[in-house]
Amino acid sequence: MDRPMPLTGHLAALRRVLLISGAAVAVCSLAVFFGLSDYLVEILLKPLRLLNVPVITTRVGEALLTKIRISLLGGLVLGFPVVAWQLGGYLWPALRESERRLALTLFPVSAILFAAGALFSYYVILPLAVRFLLVVTAGEFNPMITLREYVSFTGALLVPGSLVFEAPLVLYLLARLDVVTPAGLRRRRKHVYLGVFILAALLTPGTDVLSQVAVAVPTLLLYEAGIVLAGLVERSRRKTAAVKARAA
Repeated sequence: MDRPMPLTGHLAALRRVLLISGAAVAVCSLAVFFGLSDYLVEILLKPLRLLNVPVITTRVGEALLTKIRISLLGGLVLGFPVVAWQLGGYLWPALRESERRLALTLFPVSAILFAAGALFSYYVILPLAVRFLLVVTAGEFNPMITLREYVSFTGALLVPGSLVFEAPLVLYLLARLDVVTPAGLRRRRKHVYLGVFILAALLTPGTDVLSQVAVAVPTLLLYEAGIVLAGLVERSRRKTAAVKARAA
């Protein structure tokens, strides 16, 4: 029988994980800064360019600091596989076989959903929000947006939008933990639908029904996917209970 690793061993292993992960993120951030930062800034500014809204800087070094922030975020995204690999290697010995299979399945799915959420937020939510806030509600004012504030605004939209796409996996895990049930999720369906359409109407005001539907429908599909996954958990649990009952 293997002896458990002493506390000093765990701390040394954790230190190695942090050092390697930090180095990977730093190297990726430098690569983004020197190779992609200008391109990423232009991608973020595209919704403003399409509306002919000028972008200004009001502080010395604001453009440089903004590029550094974007590079750090890009470095974290590019370096995330290394970070995940290191954390996985650190936690792997403590996981049971079933937990290892679950982690191997959910990790790539989670990454795909996060990327899909980021793309949806950028191509759908961000243009609608920018148009509403700068054109519909601006009235007679001529907006001039600072680079720093706009990048903060886009981050506040893109990151939560990406996390929303993780809803099916969250509901799946909650179902495995017996926190939620498919029946309970179905009972709350009408309230969820109402809340989603209200938020979509606030985000896309006016008579543009297609824009409201474009925002609401993917969110509702994610909720329905969560219900389906919770149902699969419940069905698997029933089969396991039936097999144990027959064996007894």
